[in-house]
Amino acid sequence: MQALQCSHRHHVRSVAAKSARAVSSRPFGSVCYRPSLGRVALKAVNQQATEEKKNSDSAARQLLGMKGAALETDIWKIRVQLTKPVTWIPLIWGVACGAAASGNYQWNDPTDIAKLLTCMMMSGPFLTGYTQTINDWYDREIDAINEPYRPIPSGRISESDVIIQIWVLLLGGLGISYGLDTWAGHEQPTLLYLAIFGSFISYIYSAPPLKLKQSGWAGNYALGSSYIALPWWAGQALFGTLTLDVMALTVAYSLAGLGIAIVNDFKSIEGDRKMGLQSLPVAFGVDTAKWICVSTIDVTQLGVAAYLAFGLHQYTYAGVLLGLILPQMYFQAKYFIPDPIANDVKYQASAQPFLVFGLLTTGLAIGHVNQLAAAASSAL
Repeated sequence: MQALQCSHRHHVRSVAAKSARAVSSRPFGSVCYRPSLGRVALKAVNQQATEEKKNSDSAARQLLGMKGAALETDIWKIRVQLTKPVTWIPLIWGVACGAAASGNYQWNDPTDIAKLLTCMMMSGPFLTGYTQTINDWYDREIDAINEPYRPIPSGRISESDVIIQIWVLLLGGLGISYGLDTWAGHEQPTLLYLAIFGSFISYIYSAPPLKLKQSGWAGNYALGSSYIALPWWAGQALFGTLTLDVMALTVAYSLAGLGIAIVNDFKSIEGDRKMGLQSLPVAFGVDTAKWICVSTIDVTQLGVAAYLAFGLHQYTYAGVLLGLILPQMYFQAKYFIPDPIANDVKYQASAQPFLVFGLLTTGLAIGHVNQLAAAASSAL
């Protein structure tokens, strides 16, 4: 970075020096004299630097699988783009929340950290990568309308390469899940079962004949539960016992994930309508869909905060969760409600950090309850 800055300053000085020599070589009264020549040269240099930064941003977007990406030709970068690394983050975070909810995870234990990172790798790069790759494969016609820069509709990766990647990621994720079960000493391969179930949901979400994403409600809820409930279950099962009450709570919490999934639908209205997909913005219109979206996000989290306070008597955690919900409501009013199509990315960037920290707060609250229960049991 310092080398780049030095190079940029050297280029500016060089251009300015050339401009000064050109000016001094002419008579002062000459019609060719232009006192703004140096400023023009500097503006040109700044424009070039801006363009270089834009190209750098496009390259980063390409690797993350984001809209506005550069058209990369390197096959390995294309493979990474297909997995959409930006979508790994919620799954990785969900695993951490599940580990916290177990009440058994030791944050400074090297073995526990290694287990957690391995579970995150299974949930993120492998199984989420599988999900995103297979989704891109079955969405290649829609992406040709909405996001033509994507690797498959742009023709930058072959059909056989895509199929190979799908199988490698799927089998790799399932293999890691079984290895984690062995590492944790499970009598039943719980993590393998969860990985198979999640992979099946991912398949029917994208692939015909079911293609759940064609239905706004079913598709968005399947997506939301995959991003919240399933990674939580994996993290908690790895370090403790996955109980029915926690499963029910996280399934309910997935309604907030449904709301987040609806946010993503606003950018695809044109393509969804042309392809006959009944996303909620298409089915109900933009105005109704935006209120459904914010309602599911807010009501779900408020319900969880009430459960922490009055069900588990974890008043401090409930207060923290409430404090994380209020900024989300503010950003909904500021960005999302006025224009959900133009401001969807800005809203998510502003509000989602508060949602994911609320998820961790809930996990820590449940973990605290489990620790108290274990202490009481050992005291008897």
